[in-house]
Amino acid sequence: MSLTDPVADFLARLRNAIRARHQKLDVPASKLKTEIARILKEEGYIANYKAAEEDGRAVLRVYLKYGANNEAAIRDLARVSRPGCRVYVGRDEIKRVQGGLGIAILTTPRGVMTGRQARREGVGGELLCEVW
Repeated sequence: MSLTDPVADFLARLRNAIRARHQKLDVPASKLKTEIARILKEEGYIANYKAAEEDGRAVLRVYLKYGANNEAAIRDLARVSRPGCRVYVGRDEIKRVQGGLGIAILTTPRGVMTGRQARREGVGGELLCEVW
């Protein structure tokens, strides 16, 4: 099975795992997904992640994070730029997600980073997704 949009698949699996209250989630690994997981961990949306191997395939294992009342750290996520309709933003066009309560994840010439980091560094890029 070939995926046309592996990032959207990753986000959908993440959303489903959170709604089903799973503790961890395995997705096929890629550099981009690992970078997205790194940002989610840095921003406190997931507990941890690690690269593992299952049946000879590289998988990314994401450990989900829940609060005191068992509410998920991630309320929702949305894919912005899709293979059929790429969305690029300049450094001045990076909007705040949910009034600053969420994060935007971008791929920039300086790597994958949050909207806040991109604004600070003065770079734009492809707006992958928004998490809140």
